[in-house]
Amino acid sequence: MNITEILVLAPILIISLSVHEFSHGLAAYWLGDDTAKRAGRLTLNPLSHLDIFGLIALFIIKIGWAKPVPINPYNFKNFKRDTALTAAAGPASNFIMAILFSIVFNGYMKVFNDSMIMGNTVTLFIGRILFLTIFFNLALGLFNLIPFPPLDGSKILGGFLSDQVYFKYTAQERKGMIAFMAIMLLSYVLGIPIVSYIIMPPLNFLMKLLTGLTL
Repeated sequence: MNITEILVLAPILIISLSVHEFSHGLAAYWLGDDTAKRAGRLTLNPLSHLDIFGLIALFIIKIGWAKPVPINPYNFKNFKRDTALTAAAGPASNFIMAILFSIVFNGYMKVFNDSMIMGNTVTLFIGRILFLTIFFNLALGLFNLIPFPPLDGSKILGGFLSDQVYFKYTAQERKGMIAFMAIMLLSYVLGIPIVSYIIMPPLNFLMKLLTGLTL
C-alpha cells in the first residue's frame, strides 16, 4: 500500500471506525442505556471517536481501533442479552458497510471493465480503493468477533452462556484483556500473524463472495 492509497483510505477508515462505535452507542440507547448519548458519543462525528494510535496501528500492523463507546449494562432490561446485542452492533455495521461498498464496487467494475483491462491508471486506482474499503470493513468486523476480551466477540459469546458461567467469565475479563494485548505484542515482535491465521480464511471467503476477488 503506497502513501497515496493511505491518504485516500484514511478518512474512509476513520468513518468506518466511527460508524462501528456509533452503532454500539445507538444499540445501547435503543436498549435503554443513554450513557453514550450523555458522553457525547452518540454521533457520527469522527472527532468524537478517533484514537490516533489506533488509526496508525491499523496501517502499520493491520489492527486498529477507535475510542470505545461507554455503556452501562446495568441500565439494560436484560443485562446479558442486551450487552451481547450492543456488542454485535459494531461488527454488524462494518459488514453492512462492506456490502454497500461491494455493490458500488461491482457496479463500477461492470461499467469500467474495458478501462480496467486497458490499465487506465485513475480507473484502476478508484477500483482498488473501493476494494480495500470492503476488505478493511470485513477485517474490522471479523477481528472484533474474535471471542477474546476486550473484543466484541467476547461479549457476544457471553450472551449464550448460562448466568453462572457468564459471571465467572466476565470476572476474568481484565486478565483476558491483558493476555490478549500480550499475545498481540508478541505476535508483532516475532512477526507471527496470529490474527491473520484466524480471520483470513473467512475474510477471503467473504471477499470472494462480495467482489469475486481475494488478496
